[in-house]
Amino acid sequence: MAYTTIDKPTDYFNTKLYTGNSSTQSITGVGFQPDFVWIKDRIGATSVYSHHLFDVIRGATKYLLSNASDAEATDANTLTSFDSDGFSLGSDASTNASGDDVVAWNWKAGGSASSNTDGSITSSVSANTTAGFSIVSWTGTGSNATVGHGLGAVPQVFIIKKRSGTDEWPVYHHSLTNAEQVSLFLDLNSAVSGTSALRYNNTAPTSSVFSLGTSPLYNGSSATFIAYCFAEKKGFSKFGSYIGNGNAEGTFIYTGFKPAMVIYKNSSSVYDWIIEDNKRSTFNLTDDILYPNTSDDEDTGSGVDFLSNGVKLRSTANKTNKSGDTYIFMAFAESPFVNSNGVPTNGK
Repeated sequence: MAYTTIDKPTDYFNTKLYTGNSSTQSITGVGFQPDFVWIKDRIGATSVYSHHLFDVIRGATKYLLSNASDAEATDANTLTSFDSDGFSLGSDASTNASGDDVVAWNWKAGGSASSNTDGSITSSVSANTTAGFSIVSWTGTGSNATVGHGLGAVPQVFIIKKRSGTDEWPVYHHSLTNAEQVSLFLDLNSAVSGTSALRYNNTAPTSSVFSLGTSPLYNGSSATFIAYCFAEKKGFSKFGSYIGNGNAEGTFIYTGFKPAMVIYKNSSSVYDWIIEDNKRSTFNLTDDILYPNTSDDEDTGSGVDFLSNGVKLRSTANKTNKSGDTYIFMAFAESPFVNSNGVPTNGK
């Protein structure tokens, strides 16, 4: 059996850097038509801007902010279309400020949504079963329920946001217990507390559905929701945990591929989420970081190496390597450790 079915991960995930112009512009070179685009102005001349998230189900111009609990908003001058090789922008400064350096992380789902009746709630789903990524929308019932995700595999991670009201961003990560899932939010730096098992009805996701309890964050009656769901695919994505050692000769995180993007969170202590990628840091140390839960400009100080088969921690920074603390991570590939023909990749 081949090591991976995805020899070219950039067909499904790619990071694109661009410079804003405060006018209109088309961003090309993504390599596919993205269905989920996450944009962050990373180095602004005079202002800082929030993380703006767009997807094909909600439609162009409709955005959510990963660093805020705000409801979905619409601005005709933000992302104006999903294009065959990227996306187009209007003049809004939050995504296209003149002279600012901007990053866009792009995922390929399944294009236009289809109705999914696998769960007790009918959902709208755009799914890419090859890459293990789907976008799911539904309307809450206020009662215990299940929602179909379309992956055909068990999701290790899903991120939920209420579109129609103000609420946090719950994150489900398979490395945590059902009780711990209650206190992990993309827009907050909070540690995991493990105080309840009810948010997901104390039920692990399956290959067809994830479960919801009665919380308004997940399933408020008549509220609308969106979820980004990820199933692990060998050679392309990895979702796990590690324990920091507080040493410059830090923990090695095996992914099975050369990373293109890694998202970390210290789940034991109060620290920000972190995003690193291979386009903002083009050689090791990989040290340019952004924080999904804040609007801050790009920072440094995490100190890791992206290797051919994983991540090596090279810093004592509490952000990524506090001694004895547990960290969860999400990682996506630049290239598999070994492709389907048995050819190994190289590190940075």
